[in-house]
Amino acid sequence: MEYRLLGRSGLKISTVTMGTMTFGGVGWAKKTGDLGVSDAKRLVDLCIDAGVNLIDTANVYSNGVAEEIIGEVLGGKRKGGVLLASKARFQMGDGPNDVGSSRQHLIAACETSLKRMKTDVIDLYQLHEWDGLTPLEETMEALDTLVRDGKVRYIGCSNFSGWHIMKALGVSERDRRHRFISQQIHYTLEARDAEYELLPISVDKGLGVLVWSPLAGGLLSGKHRRNQAAPEGSRQFAGWTEPPIRDENRLWSIVDLLASIADGRGVSAAQVALAWLLGRKPITSVVIGGRTEAQFKDNLAAAELELSMDERKALDDVSMPPILYPYWHQRNEASDRLSEADLTLLGQHLRS
Repeated sequence: MEYRLLGRSGLKISTVTMGTMTFGGVGWAKKTGDLGVSDAKRLVDLCIDAGVNLIDTANVYSNGVAEEIIGEVLGGKRKGGVLLASKARFQMGDGPNDVGSSRQHLIAACETSLKRMKTDVIDLYQLHEWDGLTPLEETMEALDTLVRDGKVRYIGCSNFSGWHIMKALGVSERDRRHRFISQQIHYTLEARDAEYELLPISVDKGLGVLVWSPLAGGLLSGKHRRNQAAPEGSRQFAGWTEPPIRDENRLWSIVDLLASIADGRGVSAAQVALAWLLGRKPITSVVIGGRTEAQFKDNLAAAELELSMDERKALDDVSMPPILYPYWHQRNEASDRLSEADLTLLGQHLRS
């Protein structure tokens, strides 16, 4: 297992992170899985033994049950130096202040998550989604308070747009608050939207990148194929609608190529998709989830898979997103003065 620095920090995390949305099976999360304590423990031990040192969860997963299961599994002990990441922002009660990124909600949510997971500190605490109603000054001050009180070690965000991240970083710098060290985003061969703003920002501002649902909800696992119904037991079979598929033919062209490369290498399509991600700058770690040992063992093997330049180029080409304005203008008129961050997106278009 490889370990990479998480953004502009001294914290090293494994290139594979264990996701826990399949823990609990309460409410909407039941579509992803309903693992109890015994099954979760078996999978947590499997991941830790493979070198995974970060477990990612959120208070909204099964309405807190996923965090409770982690608490039961770990029993307040951090085997193998395992790190815990959680998130807050979504509705967690019936009250008007049981949602959002206010000081009231974030501090209460963090304290409740600590109790559920039977721990004194959350290593990475992430804003799960943007809150356009709460002033960022209040949000960043609340996160800063949690760090200074020793309840949280590092902070990050998830599902922010580019301007949201830049505004938050600006507030932190101006007010001398602790800043985000990472963002957790959706980014796959099928959905490369993050290349326009989020990945260049990560390079420029020193943010680590964790990728959620790196197999597009299982669509890139190789189990879903062109002109075939979703396999029984899959998220899509259960009615899962994330991520949205805008071009189905493009999706199946990507899947066909993944399967072809996988067959030639004697590995799974899922491993090829994950290996492509781990070779993209500035990806730090992919968050994998599942319900079975076989799923986790297969995904974990991606950490050791290196794709050839020809394989990577073929995958790049079949999944290449269109170049939007102002980027096509910058490619045409500013290619002599592009930064490393600019080249995160434009470099591949200059080569084509």
